[in-house]
Amino acid sequence: MRLSIMGVLLCATLVACVNVMPQKDFNLEKNYILSPQMAGKWWAVGFATNAKWFMNRKASMKMGTSMMLPTAGGDLDINCANQNADGSCWRVTHLAKKTDIPGRFTFTSQRWNNENDMRVVAVQYDDFALIHTIKTKHGVTDVLNKLFSRTPEVSADVQKKFLQFSLDTGILSENIVFLPNNGECAEA
Repeated sequence: MRLSIMGVLLCATLVACVNVMPQKDFNLEKNYILSPQMAGKWWAVGFATNAKWFMNRKASMKMGTSMMLPTAGGDLDINCANQNADGSCWRVTHLAKKTDIPGRFTFTSQRWNNENDMRVVAVQYDDFALIHTIKTKHGVTDVLNKLFSRTPEVSADVQKKFLQFSLDTGILSENIVFLPNNGECAEA
């Protein structure tokens, strides 16, 4: 019985993953002077995943920042930073390679040794971005949804959108968190 339930949940999660597409009008290279774009600083304010490692770490996780910079070739350079309790900074960088589908990128994480299929599923360039990533390591697939905001605060409407999207993609409600602000790392 337990295996049957787990099988149904796995299938539901995989179906949800397959059907998640990037925002239709996604444009990485919009002219910033005329209209906002993905480039610039984003605060990581929401985090949702059923990954096992998350269960032990979610209570201690804090908000961080990501600098997203489009490259000349249409890829996305992502530099993340989180301030540790002692004031030091934890940093990681990824070069997300564009695919044939605008708003969909792939990258290999050297730090965690996993393959990542990242989709920008909703974005208002001057307000928030909802990013859905399918992570695969040693044949195990996990979904990670992140909510980014241009400021450390996010509206109740955007929080609801993130919560509902995460539930719709198979994330359990207890695994959807809005991260507390922990300050910001100084520029490296």
